[in-house]
Amino acid sequence: MSYVRIFRHSNTLLVSHVRNVLENAGIPCELRNMTLGGGAGELPLGECEPEVWVAAHNRERAETLTHDALHGPRETASAWVCPRCGEKLDGVFDACWQCAASRPV
Repeated sequence: MSYVRIFRHSNTLLVSHVRNVLENAGIPCELRNMTLGGGAGELPLGECEPEVWVAAHNRERAETLTHDALHGPRETASAWVCPRCGEKLDGVFDACWQCAASRPV
């Protein structure tokens, strides 16, 4: 199986956050270079940064999830009305705050 790098950053907490977002969405991923920070100066900086890798077929979805996690969604979801109780909700909500019904698909 072919893997591709979808994210790298010098901040290991940020790299771990991206991994958690992807794994929670059901996308298996690998962390690489998590312990090479001490090699900076001896090795090129770009080769020492922690990275997140995913299978090539998951690339597009992983990049979208990563972007949304770090910068917010690219498109703002529209407001919706709860089918169960009729409450009007902003697009950022996936469940009704009044009755806990899921947003219709």
